[in-house]
Amino acid sequence: MNDTSPTFSKVKARHILVADETLCNELKAQINHFEDFDRLARESSTCPSAKVGGDLGIFGRGVMVPEFDEVVFSAPLNEVQGPIKTQFGYHLIWITNRK
Repeated sequence: MNDTSPTFSKVKARHILVADETLCNELKAQINHFEDFDRLARESSTCPSAKVGGDLGIFGRGVMVPEFDEVVFSAPLNEVQGPIKTQFGYHLIWITNRK
């Protein structure tokens, strides 16, 4: 099999982290636009990145836990992904760029 898909080494993403899967699904249902994601991250995320709308900046492979990396390096851009369960809780992820 010849895989010609691009290999990205960096990604820019935002996330919302909560302890409860039900809450994570409820938040996801409220997101229709990027502005909703930013607002809900500020209001609901338990991560310190909440104060900047969940912005994690640009990071490389292996910086985040494997479950998180798998999503940010493969899922479509500018769509809400999740809930993604990690050791920290449940994440909603918005991938804004890859390079």
